[in-house]
Amino acid sequence: MILSRYNLKNIAADAVRVPDESIFELPEKVLQFGTGVLLRGLPDYFIDTANRQGLFNGRVVVVKSTAHGDTKDFDRQDCLYTLCIRGVEEGRQVEELQVNASISRVLSATEQWQEVLACAHNADMQVIVSNTTEVGIELVQDDVRQHPPKSFPGKLLAFLLERYLAFGGSAHSGMVIVPTELIPDNGSRLQSIVLELAHLNGLEDRFIEWLESSNRFCNSLVDRIVPGRPEHAEAAAIEARTGYADKLLTVSEVYRLWAIEGDERVRSVLSFAAADAGVVITPDIDQYRELKLRLLNGTHTLSCGLAFLAGFTTVKEAMDDSAMTTFIGELMQQEIAPAIPYPLAPGLAQDFSRKVLDRFANPYLRHNWIAITMNYSSKMKMRIVPVLLEHYRTHATVPERMALGFAAYIAFMKPVRSVEGSYFGELNGAAYPIQDDQAASFQRRWAGLTPAALVGDVLRDTYWGAPLHELPGFADAVIDRLTGILSGGARELLEEHPINKANVA
Repeated sequence: MILSRYNLKNIAADAVRVPDESIFELPEKVLQFGTGVLLRGLPDYFIDTANRQGLFNGRVVVVKSTAHGDTKDFDRQDCLYTLCIRGVEEGRQVEELQVNASISRVLSATEQWQEVLACAHNADMQVIVSNTTEVGIELVQDDVRQHPPKSFPGKLLAFLLERYLAFGGSAHSGMVIVPTELIPDNGSRLQSIVLELAHLNGLEDRFIEWLESSNRFCNSLVDRIVPGRPEHAEAAAIEARTGYADKLLTVSEVYRLWAIEGDERVRSVLSFAAADAGVVITPDIDQYRELKLRLLNGTHTLSCGLAFLAGFTTVKEAMDDSAMTTFIGELMQQEIAPAIPYPLAPGLAQDFSRKVLDRFANPYLRHNWIAITMNYSSKMKMRIVPVLLEHYRTHATVPERMALGFAAYIAFMKPVRSVEGSYFGELNGAAYPIQDDQAASFQRRWAGLTPAALVGDVLRDTYWGAPLHELPGFADAVIDRLTGILSGGARELLEEHPINKANVA
């Protein structure tokens, strides 16, 4: 048995949550550019959740923008797919299976562009969502009269032009446009590209005025790990439980966040937000970007070198070790959270920290520390240096855990050989890749400097954009931790030399 609308009645309700038949009669309200798992695991999840509660009452038309691949799996399954939600929430292990019925149909931009444009004539259509990768939101010389235009902004502009013509430029026909591409100010950037394309295509002034005044381009931030389809054995086990085959089976973690910059008008259109606290509509989403960047990404960055050198392969393995778990939790909650360089509501950082620790402990996700070390230096610069500077602005003490994380970064960045521009370190006789634009500089440093001199040279580097060598006590703390890693190993340093909590404010 395959997953389909007809076969829903044959699926055991105790195995998986299935949609009510009435959902298939809901009008199409959302045009979605992209068929990827992030969209299926987050925006489409929220829409499906709201539809089940009778709150949004609208379905999604998906536009497949790329030429590779096809839509056969969607067509064969009536656009239904199973979302398997697995993870840890408030310390409790969670696993849920539900059939998502948010998508009504999938159209190929290459082969069905006229049908995509026909959606612009639908008065119920209110929302446009996209995830075309970061490369998708770029200005390309594009002719919006092509069928279809070659770029995503070109396709979007062509659709909005069709919308404008279909409704005579009515102010009420404007759309709420929410890109989810992982770039800062994604909505503002998309809007500026679409407006520039409109001018380049010589479109009339009245349309451009409607484009600016009647449509809302919203910046947004998405945060949910959606690995997609599981490996064969795991997929087979899930399908044995559900009793049907599903080519679109999608796995996601429990945690979800879609922060959208908008006002009451945006909130009224995106009424699915009321169904789940994971959708946040607010005039300013910067605080959510800061929380994710510092507490999730920043903790990863300050922990990855230490965890890898201590012998942990995955994040979950590290979270099963008491010494490493203590380091990660205290780093996040005692040093990073109080030093986030952005005004936050009381308790917000601590609440976010607890959720991050749940995510790190997810037994269903295999997140390798070595993968997190990619572009290590630039991540340290972007994610950690502002927090470090803020700590010193408000505290008179050394952030000992940050110092240990920085020492582990320097230890990890010790190339023992290079091959045609690729650099490799060594741990317990095994080589590991150092994929970093500063690898050559570290090779020169490690070849000619003592550890103490090396630390001083690194901290004085203008690369950081700040005089880190002038931070009181920081260099000495890093030298001390680096010496410990080099002499006894990272695991021994964690277990035998616990961080002096008295030094932490």
